[in-house]
Amino acid sequence: MLCAATAGSASHGAPDDASSDADLLTAHRLIVPVEGVRRASLRDNFDERRGGAKHEALDIAAPRGTPVVAVGDGRVAKLFTSRPGGLTVYQFDPEERFAYYYAHLDRYAPDLREGALVKRGNTLGYVGTSGNAPPQSPHLHFAILRLGADRHWWQGSPVNPYPFLNDAE
Repeated sequence: MLCAATAGSASHGAPDDASSDADLLTAHRLIVPVEGVRRASLRDNFDERRGGAKHEALDIAAPRGTPVVAVGDGRVAKLFTSRPGGLTVYQFDPEERFAYYYAHLDRYAPDLREGALVKRGNTLGYVGTSGNAPPQSPHLHFAILRLGADRHWWQGSPVNPYPFLNDAE
């Protein structure tokens, strides 16, 4: 079993919100956030249980030290260390409507800073087992959160990333 790291959640939006969210995420042409991992190898584990809680993220297994890359353009909103997620990155999309959450990193990219603008494919960090990830199971815990009007990096409604991830071009 992999991790139970979650970034927090709020109530889900109305169905028309989900449709416009899907349109925007599709337009962003998000890529798989682990270098060398192909979309075909992903497994949708968003709805699985971790402990007593719904996972609400994707776990992407990869060797320790594999580069973790930005799924899309945006801004690094927060570099954070937590007990469940370990070393994490919260990245906002260009419209600041979504936060992309990358957890269990081994380390950050050398010059990564809060507020930095990133482009799709830029290295953010490296796959690890920080936080509550089992030491023998390096992976990236990746989530998308629909931000509320207050744009809190730690709070949002979970959106399943699986349908929106594509192979890097």
